[in-house]
Amino acid sequence: MTEQTAHDFRSSAIRAIRIERDAIDALESRIDDQFTRACEVIMNCTGRVVVTGMGKSGHIGNKIAATLASTGTPSFSCIPEKQATATWGITPQDVVIAISNSGNTSEVVTILPLIKRMGAPLISMTGNATSTLAREAVANLDVSVMVEACPLGLAPTSSTTATLVMGDALAVALLEARGFSAEDFAFSHPGGSLGRRLLLRVSDIMHTGDQIPVVNEGTPLSGALLEISRKGLGMTTVVNGEGTLTGIFTDGDLRRTLDRSVDIHHTPINEVMTRNGKTIQADHLAAEALNIMEEMKINALPVTNDSGALIGAINMHDLLRAGVI
Repeated sequence: MTEQTAHDFRSSAIRAIRIERDAIDALESRIDDQFTRACEVIMNCTGRVVVTGMGKSGHIGNKIAATLASTGTPSFSCIPEKQATATWGITPQDVVIAISNSGNTSEVVTILPLIKRMGAPLISMTGNATSTLAREAVANLDVSVMVEACPLGLAPTSSTTATLVMGDALAVALLEARGFSAEDFAFSHPGGSLGRRLLLRVSDIMHTGDQIPVVNEGTPLSGALLEISRKGLGMTTVVNGEGTLTGIFTDGDLRRTLDRSVDIHHTPINEVMTRNGKTIQADHLAAEALNIMEEMKINALPVTNDSGALIGAINMHDLLRAGVI
């Protein structure tokens, strides 16, 4: 083992990055009729896209399948360790993407007759356009590289990077062709932060009924403070006799009121409340409520209907618990 300096480590890393960058740059000229054909075949697929490959190609296939699935193309991956495993669940309505740098990987080539017999279209991703896999495919995506970043030329490095990027290019082209939106992505990832921000409505997390802090106009300030304490939202809403929201009283209002030496037992809440404050409706996104609170530097919002009647309340802690923040 030779002694390595910091310079040697950096030089090796930079060389690897440059080799892989060159491999990616070379892909641009390969976005050709074969790529278009692959996109068309997948767009016409009424089943799922099944991605398969051995070894490192199998790992890349897992990621490509996951990216396709999350961007509007139903997909899964399988490894052809056994014929029964490799073809399990594949139907004539599916499309198979087979990945092999050599295009002659025995485990992949072995299952070609079975895929053909099922009638599932085959798309190949290979580094050898004259290989068995490429010849049998309805479209071959060329992911060949001049040299691997591995100086021994043994560990798949540039070739797997090129394959991964080609898979991303395929997924993005299909995403845009389908008109796949951020909301569609959220439905595919309902448990993720983006899913919560794009799917969760104010109505899903707001306080309703007896949980709403509310007092009538004319209620003494002391009574409003008790309501704030009981409901624990850091504020109370104020309504008129018809139940229409007329104001809000928050912790900030309380500090300003105390600075004025107001008699809390005799001063009616409507004299010290904030009028025309910000509100939100129940069908709005919870993320919109967060934006309003951050912009206005407030911690809670009343929820009203189209007529201005109070129907709920939401605060920053609700958004935090729901994972919107």
